[in-house]
Amino acid sequence: MGIEEKLPAGILLTSVEKLSNWARKSSFWGATFGLACCAIEMMAAGGPHYDLGRWGMEVFRASPRQADLMIVAGRVSQKMAPVLRQVYDQMVEPKWVISMGVCASTGGMFNNYALVQGVDQIVPVDVYTPGCPPGPETLMHSILVLHEQIRSGELLRRRQARGGGAGILVEQRDGIPSHVRPTKQPA
Repeated sequence: MGIEEKLPAGILLTSVEKLSNWARKSSFWGATFGLACCAIEMMAAGGPHYDLGRWGMEVFRASPRQADLMIVAGRVSQKMAPVLRQVYDQMVEPKWVISMGVCASTGGMFNNYALVQGVDQIVPVDVYTPGCPPGPETLMHSILVLHEQIRSGELLRRRQARGGGAGILVEQRDGIPSHVRPTKQPA
């Protein structure tokens, strides 16, 4: 007779690591770092139509000391890079980073001296969210991928193996597949 059969009903067995991973994934407190057009999509994701509160992200925090998830939404200028790093350094551990949009991830179409060519040069990025700008659906998909990676413990393993952020690239989920999007606006 195993230990499960000896326990009274209503008793749950788990490890401390699994319990803490479940608590971490269920209570993200985001520090917004909206820098460009992607920030509008990030704000829409927090609104009533998309309702990030369903996944424990009730409010975005203005103070980095109350946040554990940084969403970098948009292009990062060289002048803004030290500020971004300071906000990241002030966040509580464990902390996670989502790079939202092609400009934050690679500099996008702006290949010049004034912009950082990828926010991963400043902070370790856990999830890259594609799009220009990615819609709220894609951001929510990135958050749910991050949730699952944290819950399973895979995110911390990937971070240790890479020596930085987990570097997970998600697919774009804005409702219209990329091969169906019109290339020209109708007249």
